[in-house]
Amino acid sequence: MKTAVVILNWNGKKYLKKFLPFAIKHTTDDAEIVVADNNSDDDSVLFLKENFPSVTLIENDENGGFAKGYNDALQHVNADYYVLLNSDIEVTPHWLDPLVNFMDNHPEAAVCQPKIKSYFQKDHFEYAGAAGGFIDKYGYPFCRGRLFDTIEIDNGQYDDPTDIFWATGACMVVRANVYHTLGGLDNDFFAHMEEIDFCWRCKNQGYAIKYIPESTVYHVGGGTLPKNNPFKTYLNFRNNLSLLFKNQSPQSFQKIYRIRIMLDLIASLKFLLSGQLRDVAAVFRAHRDFRKDKPKHAAKKLPVKERNNHGIYQRSIVKDYYLKGKKTFIDLHFNN
Repeated sequence: MKTAVVILNWNGKKYLKKFLPFAIKHTTDDAEIVVADNNSDDDSVLFLKENFPSVTLIENDENGGFAKGYNDALQHVNADYYVLLNSDIEVTPHWLDPLVNFMDNHPEAAVCQPKIKSYFQKDHFEYAGAAGGFIDKYGYPFCRGRLFDTIEIDNGQYDDPTDIFWATGACMVVRANVYHTLGGLDNDFFAHMEEIDFCWRCKNQGYAIKYIPESTVYHVGGGTLPKNNPFKTYLNFRNNLSLLFKNQSPQSFQKIYRIRIMLDLIASLKFLLSGQLRDVAAVFRAHRDFRKDKPKHAAKKLPVKERNNHGIYQRSIVKDYYLKGKKTFIDLHFNN
């Protein structure tokens, strides 16, 4: 098969029941649909076997999280393009064609993503991906259409295909050869920001990451780890430091890390004042474990072919959003 749409599932029977029929209906015949089950302990596997026998099922031996789950499964998938698709996404008619056609005609692109909109508010962008991902110089990710908790209505303001810094793992198309050459997603991330790390590695090898607005999907979001989960806080802070360390020069990282310690202390204080004591502890554990894991991450660093900073906002998104009141991507005057 030229294209494999691979849905990673963990205890997500309700999402498979609701959204898998859309994927089957709206995906062309020249694409294979695969469900990779991450050792679920609900009856997802039985449900799939009984109700969707035409769907290829891969059963992983363990729940290694998003990153390892995909890495384990994709060893068994033979395709030119992998489409990583969350189980809680509703695809739309002809959603796949613009993405695959773009990749066919742009060999410089390693990854692309569609427009991601909210399943519950279909005129709004969705938090995880929106109209393409970016990052500021201190490592804070944001999107066209979403800065922190401000999510924009889609009025066509981001209907131009464009270079982005990262594509969301909720729905992204990646060249299979690039995926395997660069080692896939980082197993040590478990979940959260592993797609940003992968896209950054692609950029450091000279590849482009693209946003294709001709394709639209609708995302529920927060299906596995809710937003207010301390483990999610831990993963976000730890993995963010790890991706900065892995993908920047040592000199750049050291400058940024000193400031990040201060910014993360401020975040801890905010959690403390909100009574979120477990999140405070999560931030400190994240820094502790990042420092412990630095030698392991240093060993994974790849030689950089091209240090491409396109998509890195050379200011503080935290300062511009909270202190200067810049609430939309357009307000940032992001020109690079």
